[in-house]
Amino acid sequence: MSLLSPLPLLHSFSFSSTVATKPTASRITATPSKLRFSVVNATPGDGNSSGGREEDPSFNPFGFVTDNPSSRSAIQLPESPAEDGNVGQMLYRTEDKGREFGSTIKSGKLRWFVRETGSKESRRGTIVFLHGAPTQSFSYRTVMSEMSDAGFHCFAPDWIGFGFSVKPQPGYGFNYTEQEYHEAFDKLLEVLEVKSPFFLVVQGFLVGSYGLTWALKNPSKVEKIAILNSPLTVSSPVPGLFKQLRIPLFGEFTCQNAILAERFIEGGSPYVLKNEKADVYRLPYLSSGGPGFALLETAKKINFGDTLSQIANGFSSGSWDKPILLAWGIADKYLPQSIAEEFEKQNPQNVKLRLIEGAGHLPQEDWPEKVVAALRAFF
Repeated sequence: MSLLSPLPLLHSFSFSSTVATKPTASRITATPSKLRFSVVNATPGDGNSSGGREEDPSFNPFGFVTDNPSSRSAIQLPESPAEDGNVGQMLYRTEDKGREFGSTIKSGKLRWFVRETGSKESRRGTIVFLHGAPTQSFSYRTVMSEMSDAGFHCFAPDWIGFGFSVKPQPGYGFNYTEQEYHEAFDKLLEVLEVKSPFFLVVQGFLVGSYGLTWALKNPSKVEKIAILNSPLTVSSPVPGLFKQLRIPLFGEFTCQNAILAERFIEGGSPYVLKNEKADVYRLPYLSSGGPGFALLETAKKINFGDTLSQIANGFSSGSWDKPILLAWGIADKYLPQSIAEEFEKQNPQNVKLRLIEGAGHLPQEDWPEKVVAALRAFF
């Protein structure tokens, strides 16, 4: 072999491997020239993610592989190499995605992106869905659609600095503190004409925690709370992403990772996002540096110990007397089930734990049907 000849990376072999995701199985086949991808039908079985595997799943040389190029160990080559990694192409492909049920709402000097399903005349009341960091209200699209079909009026805003909402530069009208988030949320509820008390659904870290501390300061405005996987006790671990964001200089570098959100979702889930979903979570971070710096400021400003102490004490027996549902994805790789069990023990009369099998840190994304069933039974 000539020393100048290219290495025969995929020279003379082919293989196939099958992995199961929750409703399809994905097959990767390598040839000497390129790697092709195809999706084959899989039977959902009893609704668990283990259904649809082929006869011999034991041999899978690439492990965690799906159709998402951001998969941690996927080996995928583009059909058109010129488009691979081209930010302009990616933006063009995704710019109209992910805005289901949404519109821009002006509240004071801020512009919120808010998803809405149902109507003011909905007979069963209003539900407000609040997401955590570093995601967006897109994660609730299926849940809120089905809840409106069940007779609820639903709102799901993107927090300021996240998703499709405005991302102000710190120091110019918004500094990403807990107090400012609370005040902005109060004004948004007025603009949306949400009548109190309403049902509240909260999930996730940072701004998700601020949703819970807002409820503690406004108990009269809340009828019932449903909490999906969120840090709830002082023993709740803090994911590495938020620790990295608090490191000087390294945080500034980390926050500009365009696939930060999708990687975080995948890191806490038993599944890898499909391309069409990953595109939406990636889009804000591709469009500008604003979302990354907003996340950076939020992570720097939060006092994790104080915030978690507020939540743990505020919802304990003797402090909180309204019903709370814990709908908990047991495959969460950030927050173990023990966090939910500890929280329930602090107020067993008002907190009811419902475990969601097959779901991870974002149960509303991993298995929305089970979340809807839990919410309909609770509200």
